Amino acid sequence: PAACVAMLLAQCHVNGAIAADEPLPTVGADGTIHAPAMQAPLSGFLSPQAKAAMAKQLQNRPDFSASDGIETTRARADRRSKQVLDGWLRVLPVEIEDTRISGVHVHVVTPKGGVAEHNRKRVLINAHSGGFTFGGTYGGRIEAVPMAGYGGVKVIAVDYRLAPEHLYPAASEDMEAVYRHVLKDTPAENIGIYGCSAGGTLAAQMVPWLESKGLPLPGAIGVFCSGAVDGFWYGGDAQVTGRLLNAVPPPREQGAGQGQGQPPRDYFAGIDKHTPFITPGEFPDALAKFPPTLVVTGTRDISMSNAIVTHARLLAAGATAELFVQEGLGHGAFAMLPGLPESKTAHDVIWRFFDRHLGK
Repeated sequence: PAACVAMLLAQCHVNGAIAADEPLPTVGADGTIHAPAMQAPLSGFLSPQAKAAMAKQLQNRPDFSASDGIETTRARADRRSKQVLDGWLRVLPVEIEDTRISGVHVHVVTPKGGVAEHNRKRVLINAHSGGFTFGGTYGGRIEAVPMAGYGGVKVIAVDYRLAPEHLYPAASEDMEAVYRHVLKDTPAENIGIYGCSAGGTLAAQMVPWLESKGLPLPGAIGVFCSGAVDGFWYGGDAQVTGRLLNAVPPPREQGAGQGQGQPPRDYFAGIDKHTPFITPGEFPDALAKFPPTLVVTGTRDISMSNAIVTHARLLAAGATAELFVQEGLGHGAFAMLPGLPESKTAHDVIWRFFDRHLGK
């Protein structure tokens, strides 16, 4: 973290964000930087629309602290996600079918005018974000609508089971059930699996999971706003810079804040996470079997370091992997900014990746 913060502080000093009479950063014996008060302006590379949206989000930053209890957390997330989904539906006309596949609740999203001819034998399967505890109501649709709309492809958003009601491997089992169903009439090489945050982690976990079940692997996967090494969407320099650049305070103590609720059980409670089925990025042999993988993050994403390390380890293991980093954007921002230039760019990059690697 020290090197990254030092570079950031130095740049702010050059830009005049640190006043001339203020003390400069100091460095401790262990390399930790102790910084004075500073300013971190939005990136000058952002579009005017994204700057306005980012400023509004930072000023009205939603608090999804699990300390307030799971019902409160889910309600807050749903309110915000519903607004985002409404924005996407104004930009991209799609059809959304609320149904079940093999007993698993899903949303099947297709373009309003129908799936493009060259995509008729292709399917994308989405795993939504939400830390394995929330996001099921609208999260999948937020991530599925732009892919279906921009890509002209059918997307199945899986509303997998969540903690605290369900623990590992509930989500993997639900994803497997949907995948098996899709395999009945779609070749594995024509199927793509992707997700953001917890969904990105889950997408990566599905590779060793499906292989262990003797199933053919998908043609390509997308690990967005996340990684496959321990910590998933935390760790490294980004854990420091991500908090700074998103005005995120230190974690509240358990039970603090509104509601005085109890945080939900961790989805992986009581499980040794050092296995290929949970942290495949720690196992080169597992990574070597990955299909083509796209890793997406942003320079303000708290998961950026985890994503970068995951991509590097995929390459080291001999896998085909690509990394797309968006300047100035935070955790999953490309999915939360309906119709903005940066969001369109991200989804174009994502779709072109799947279009190159999926069978036809």
